[in-house]
This record gives sequence, C-alpha cells and structure tokens, in this order.
Amino acid sequence: MTTTTLPAAQDRPRTYLVRTLGCQMNVHDSEHMAGLLEELGLVAARPEDAAAERADVIVINTCAVRENAADRLYGNLGRLARLKRENPGMQIAVGGCLAQKDRAGIVERAPWVDVVFGTHNIDALPVLLERARHNARAEVEIAESLQVFPSTLPTRRESVYAGWVSISVGCNNTCTFCIVPHLRGKERDRRPGEILAEVGALVDEGAIEVTLLGQNVNSYGVEFGDRQAFAKLLRAVGAVPGIERVRFTSPHPAAFTDDVIEAMAATPTVMPQLHMPLQSGSDRILRAMRRSYRSTKFLGILERVRAAMPHAAITTDIIVGFPGETEEDFEQTLRVVEESRFSSAFTFQYSPRPGTPAYELEPLPKAVVQERYERLVELQERISLEENQAQVGRTVEVLVAEGEGRKDGESRRVSGRAADNRLVHLALPARLAGLGAEGGADPRLAEALDPELPRPGDLVEVEVTYGAPHHLVADSALQGRTYRVRRTRAGDAWAQRERVKAGLAQEEHSHGPTAVPGVPVPLGLPVVRTALA
Repeated sequence: MTTTTLPAAQDRPRTYLVRTLGCQMNVHDSEHMAGLLEELGLVAARPEDAAAERADVIVINTCAVRENAADRLYGNLGRLARLKRENPGMQIAVGGCLAQKDRAGIVERAPWVDVVFGTHNIDALPVLLERARHNARAEVEIAESLQVFPSTLPTRRESVYAGWVSISVGCNNTCTFCIVPHLRGKERDRRPGEILAEVGALVDEGAIEVTLLGQNVNSYGVEFGDRQAFAKLLRAVGAVPGIERVRFTSPHPAAFTDDVIEAMAATPTVMPQLHMPLQSGSDRILRAMRRSYRSTKFLGILERVRAAMPHAAITTDIIVGFPGETEEDFEQTLRVVEESRFSSAFTFQYSPRPGTPAYELEPLPKAVVQERYERLVELQERISLEENQAQVGRTVEVLVAEGEGRKDGESRRVSGRAADNRLVHLALPARLAGLGAEGGADPRLAEALDPELPRPGDLVEVEVTYGAPHHLVADSALQGRTYRVRRTRAGDAWAQRERVKAGLAQEEHSHGPTAVPGVPVPLGLPVVRTALA
C-alpha cells in the first residue's frame, strides 16, 4: 500500500491546503484563510502534495447553495479519513456556508474533523486549530453575526495580476429559494475609503484588474444612506492609478439603476461586462420567488446597458423547475432568454434548501425538470455560439492568465480574458509555439525576454478567428495578422513571484513569516495612501 506519511514536522515547516467549494465570495474567503495560516507560520503545500492532499492542515471552505453541497463535503471528508489515519497529526477544518448551517453535525457525521467554523468568524481559524491540537478534541465555533470584516484579515492572493475586493457582505433580500441571507447575515457595507485603500494596495503589489464582490453590489451604500454609492464607487475605483480593468459581481435587477449604467459607460477602466441574474422569465414565478422585478424591467435594463455599451457581454443565472412552474411559465423563460441574447448562462435545476420558504413547497417531478433544463441549455448553447461567432474578425485585448486553458500545452496556445470577460485561447507566433516545451528554464522568466512572448499578467491584442459556445480562438498570429504584446507591471510581478519560487531571486519585500513555495501576497489596509481615503 502506498503511504502518504509526511516527513517529521520538526524537520520542515508545517504545510496547509485550502479547498474551495462554491462562489467567488468563497474563493476570496479562502484567500483570507490561507493568509491566516501563513501568519501562523504554515506554508502552502507544493502542487504535487496538494494534488495528493498531503498537508498538515487541510481546510475545506464549503458552499450550501445547492442540494449536492453536503455530498461534495462528505465525499471529500471520507477521502481524507484514510489520510488522517496514516498521518494522525494532520488537522482537518471545515468552514464556509455549510459549516455555518450544519455546525456540530459535521463532527457528529465525520468525527475525524478537528475544527468547524462559520462565515462570521473566519478570523478564529488559527486559534481553533491550536486549541484543537492542544486539547486533542474537535473545536466547533459558530458566530451568529460578523465578528471581523474579512477584508481586514491577512490575505494570500492566488493571483498577482488580478484580485477580489469585497465591498459588502450579507444580503437584505428575501428570495424564497436562497439560503445565503440566513448564512451570511444582513448586508454590511465597507466604507469607500477602506475599499479604495485595498485597491491601491493591490496595485502596489502588481495587480491591474480588480473585481468588486458583494451578494448584491448595487445595493452598496444602504448602511450609510447613499443610494448612488455604488455608481460613485465604480468611478472612484476606476480612477485609481494603475488599475486597467474593473469588474463587479453580482448585482440585483431590482436595485440596478441608470446611474450605475452611466458610471460603467463613462469609466474606461470599467469593463463592458455585466452578470445580471434573471432566475426566471415568468412574472408569476418571479413573484413566488420574491424577486422584486418583472421580465419587462429586466429586459429594459439590458436594453439600456447595450445602448450605453454596444459591445457589452451579459451573462446570467437561471433556475429551472421552481415549485409551481408550469409549461407556460417555462415558455416565458425561454422567450426572455431568446430576447436577452446572453453570452453565457449559469443554469440550474431548482434545489430545495432546508430553512428557505420554498422548501415547504411541493417539488415538480424530476423528469419534467430535467426535460425543461435540457431545452433551456440547448437554447442557450445556440445563442452563445451565435454571439461568439459574431466576434470573429474583432480585435480584442486579452489579459493572459494562468490555468484558464486546460489544453494550452497540447494546442500550443495561451489563454486569458478579453475586456468583456470572454475566454480567449490565442496562438503565439509560430517561432514561439514550442518554446519551453522540452522542459528546462521557463523562457518567460528570462532577463532577455522575447518581445512577443507574453507572461501571465501581460496584455495581448489579437484578432478573433473562431467562436465556440464557451470560448473564442484567436490564431491571428499564425496568419500574419494582429498580434501585439503589451508588457505590464502585473506581468513583471508574476515573473518576480515565479523567480522567487524557482530560487532565482529574493523577495523584494518582507511581509512577515512566509516561505516559498506559495509566495503570499499580503494585504493590510494602508495608512499612508491618504489621497485615496
């Protein structure tokens, strides 16, 4: 039997691994968890160890939005039980929305778990781990309200060229299908000066793109009584020196106002992209969901966005099979989807969540929901293909990223996102296509960098040559057409991080007890940047 026993802890730094299940908010929360663990002296597990789940501390950050969330969690925990038997010193922690919901029930079902903590007390993770290790028993601590705003916590950013920035937490809406307000609490807004300071700190670390996060970003300002606060914030963030791309997610149609559209159109750094959750095209179902808008208002928002930004890409969320949905209701959804021309859509079969008002309603037959779901997916696939094929011949600027293209190696391409957030796989000039394929030193880290070789974080201007439902291809470099690389501070920051990880350079700044691999990107709220406060 293959053993996964780690070297004795006294011979090496303790390692950690954070697994994320769920939304962008969870991804950002996981960055805070990683930052807290690194402040405790742990280092990120090497990629090969992470793939085999070999680490001294493993944290699972859970989601509770879908019915299969628990299955995913306990599937992960079941697999970790064997690893813990082989390595009794390993600690397993469970956080996030499902932990907030199930609490001590997680330990009852999986007694090998050491720590359970919720959405409101991420900051308690290091203390709970130490307490569990000292007392040799599971520690469960769930707070009923936010203890510390997560953005004030240490942060290990996964990306040096793009970052998440929370502008609020919680939600004041009462959608009948949604468990999030119960688990994340009422909306809490950060002050604009704090947000701008965090954006400024990200720029100082090399980032050129930020995504503003909230359960309902366009209700930002409700806590301090400014209904136009989000539009003002967009303009202010877009004006931070060094920022080239600003995105946000997710807004709510009921609170989406024209001042936000005007701010998007008037601020060059705010990207022509909008994620606008529809959920249903039937007014009757929207009413049953307590979604305080109707299909006409929704379509009106899209019309005004496209009038202000003709090339905006709009995406959405749609639920199929909400209790009581009739064939006529579903046909209304198909009609609105056809009219909306979404570039893509996240489509879901209704998932009953205990604790929500809709949980008490009689569900539709599974076969009916499945058949409708397949029809919706087929429709949206056609629309996505048509919309992406319409991009062929357009010149787009792509922010090159890591991990966006699963087949980049075999296709000899690199991948990233266009301004409208479409995924683009772009070909390098033919003379560069095989560069580095045989192993050895990474040519992207060379001091004498080839001017046509992009690094993650650099921007490349290319022409779209092919459109598929879920991505674009830009092979213009192979056809003697548009291909221009623009070096960025973000690309420089990526290269410096990789040189440090490879032992080719020293860290330029020290931010506490960190170690390679991982090279954390720490974040505190600066006190010097008074111009942004």
